[in-house]
Amino acid sequence: MTTFFKGIMKGEILKNSKQATVRAGIAGHGVTVLVLALAAVTASAQVSLTTVVDQALRNSTAVRIADAELQKTTAQLTEVKDAYVPTVVLGSAVGYSYGFPVGQPSIYSLTSQSLLVSLPLRQYTRAAKMALEASRKSLDDTREKVILDAALAYVELDAVNQELAGCDEQMKFVGRLQEIEQARVDAGVDARSDLLQARLNAAELKLRRLHLAARADGLQQQLASLTGLPAEGIQPVGSSIPAIPELQGDGLRGRAPGIEAARFQTLAQRFQARGDKMGNWFPQIAYAAQYNRDAKFNNYEQYYNHFQQNNFSVGIDIQFSLFDASKRAKARESAAQALRATVEEEQARNDSNEQVHRINSSLRELSAQAEVATLKQQIASEQLTATMTQLEAGNGSPGAPQLSPKAEQLARIDERQKFVDALDSALDLSKARLNLLRVLGHMEDWIRSKPIQ
Repeated sequence: MTTFFKGIMKGEILKNSKQATVRAGIAGHGVTVLVLALAAVTASAQVSLTTVVDQALRNSTAVRIADAELQKTTAQLTEVKDAYVPTVVLGSAVGYSYGFPVGQPSIYSLTSQSLLVSLPLRQYTRAAKMALEASRKSLDDTREKVILDAALAYVELDAVNQELAGCDEQMKFVGRLQEIEQARVDAGVDARSDLLQARLNAAELKLRRLHLAARADGLQQQLASLTGLPAEGIQPVGSSIPAIPELQGDGLRGRAPGIEAARFQTLAQRFQARGDKMGNWFPQIAYAAQYNRDAKFNNYEQYYNHFQQNNFSVGIDIQFSLFDASKRAKARESAAQALRATVEEEQARNDSNEQVHRINSSLRELSAQAEVATLKQQIASEQLTATMTQLEAGNGSPGAPQLSPKAEQLARIDERQKFVDALDSALDLSKARLNLLRVLGHMEDWIRSKPIQ
């Protein structure tokens, strides 16, 4: 059993188990380590949790979509700010007119204009900033979900592999038990029903192992789909799994990226609605400048006494909306969207609080179940030790009670079964704690071994 499961129970899971092994640390991350780890997959068929998570993040379409949305909102913020940056346009409208001129035959023209004063634009800028923050938090939330999916499958695969190893040990003991029962039945010591019971235990154990093998194969396929790695090349490294911290969620609520994204989206909609409303009452001031180089081959000189080729103009444009029904309708629409965003944020908070409460309730039960399973495994281990001691003492002391080799195999089988049960209970507890980390938005902190505050 790995140190990971020992850490899950804060020293309760397999604290005194003889089967516990010392594992520590988490694999490094980064581009260099990822490349080396991927190269090691082919050779050793093992891959660390960090590598699996990094590859899942790279391979996730949801993460790429969220990243594209972040780039979009970044460009939108720049677009709003650039309204104050003068534009420069070079153009040409060369032509010839017969009779009275109907156009301006400029060889080329240079035009520049920009916004000078706009109170609504200040609100739009704030809205764009909040939308950008919402996109960042949404990307973080998407990453958290991908990390959870990869971590759950990886941790479960590691536990199932250990259960398979324990099951294989059981099968050896069950096979030895059948041989002993066959000999005892042949000698007339035990009834044939005891032999049939041993065979039934072997058949049930074989069926259980088939289920575990199918479960492991399904988890490998799931990880392959998440990461893009070959399924047969994904074997977990238990030492790369950090201990899952014991969190209750109280005091950490509301910090999850999903809730933060909803909060920033609400602020963005409010600023947008405020800007649309201000557009109906506040003026907008802009400046414009233009230089024209007009053509002489047209007939402008026949109709204009002071025609000249070089022309320049500059001015200020002030617009004040006296009545614009479409703008007022737009303001009402934005106000309704802001109200909806507020309600959605409230709903997201309520859902998160409910999830935290539900997971906290299940954690108490799962923790108690894991403690019971651990104590049963420890008792079974002590009973096995006592049985082995009694067998040795009985062989050398005529007055000591004699135990048959059958008792030894039964004790070994029971100890291995309790070992597998403890693994299964620890897995359920770890999965619940991972889900709590996801709700609280600390999956990435956990996988990178960062302090969770």
